Amino acid sequence: PHFLVWPFFLMNYHLLCSTLNPIMYPNLYYLIKDLLGVELNAFKLVNSFGFFVALAFVASGYVLFKELKRKSALGEFTYSEEQEIIGAPATSGELLSAGFFGFLFGYKLIGAFLIPEALNNTQAFILSLQGSMGAGILVAAIMVYLKWKEKDKVKLAKPETRTVHVWPQDRVGDIVLQAALWGFLGAKIFHNLENLDEFSKDPIGSLISFSGLTFFGGLILATIAIIVYLKKLKISVIHFADAMAPTMLFAYAAGRIGCQISGDGDWGIVNTHPKPFALIPDWAWAYQYPHNVVNEGVSIPGCVGAYCNQLPLPVYPTALYEIIAMFILFLIMWSFRKKLTQPGLLTGIYLIFVGGERFLIEKIRVNNKYMSLPFQPTQAELISVILILGGILFLIKSKTWFPKNK
Repeated sequence: PHFLVWPFFLMNYHLLCSTLNPIMYPNLYYLIKDLLGVELNAFKLVNSFGFFVALAFVASGYVLFKELKRKSALGEFTYSEEQEIIGAPATSGELLSAGFFGFLFGYKLIGAFLIPEALNNTQAFILSLQGSMGAGILVAAIMVYLKWKEKDKVKLAKPETRTVHVWPQDRVGDIVLQAALWGFLGAKIFHNLENLDEFSKDPIGSLISFSGLTFFGGLILATIAIIVYLKKLKISVIHFADAMAPTMLFAYAAGRIGCQISGDGDWGIVNTHPKPFALIPDWAWAYQYPHNVVNEGVSIPGCVGAYCNQLPLPVYPTALYEIIAMFILFLIMWSFRKKLTQPGLLTGIYLIFVGGERFLIEKIRVNNKYMSLPFQPTQAELISVILILGGILFLIKSKTWFPKNK
């Protein structure tokens, strides 16, 4: 799906690959202001990291849909039959759900414009109880009416029950939501396990903070949740895992764009080595992450506002390196995925790819080390080794574990 890759690449090129020293975009307000010269305060509510992660989920969902559809055509998946009621009026649950989300939308989003200085600290405002009660009730009423009207238009005198065929690709929306929810939870848990000192100082703040996420934690918990979901629906786990393999490489690369653009702390160790190639922009070799979203470092002279810090010494921009590496690995796997028909091979290659890439990047990435263990590894290095070994085991045992005729 080259049309999916190129928009990310071009956006990344414009924002990251300028020969000038680029700046961070903590939220979309700063991005739009820099690109268009327009100041829209509403976009202060949209964190750049979260925005690009959301884009990554949407784009990756489409990649997964295409792969599941291709594998369904090959006979690797089958449909399940479900009962669907046609022509029924809106249920009380549907109306309550529409009202609830409408209230949240009005209470927070509209409230952000009505409450003075609410946008000065968007994270604190979003997580607070502040908001506009009147706007929340108004939007809730509108959403309830629209939901009732939508169902009333197709209401039948006597609702009909029909049997529909549901294929795995029809469940991509639910799968993406499961991955997002459990992935975020796992990423927070593993991050706090890796940074117990920071967690002990502010447990609540560490848990609700929008920053501080560990990819492998999200991968592990989301994988467990999705396996349980697939087992419940009797969908082949290994065929699904093979479809997810290129999708996950794409999602990792796209999500890292948000890390780089926002400056969320996912950077490397201090780099004072001379630049090896003249073609590399200075910032792509050693970068101070000015205006980073976590306000890490020292004050920028003359800067006024919420995000006025930069690192005192330049570091390796490891998120940028991971963007490039993962997109390349994705394109490699996407190019040969149809040639590997043995179930489990793509899954094994994915585990080796993602484990190997992360193990190598850890050598120049800021992370806590387990000083009590031999070689003082990081949490990510330990998980990377397990993934690589697991991938090798999949390559060796796939024919035994997943015979084609079953």
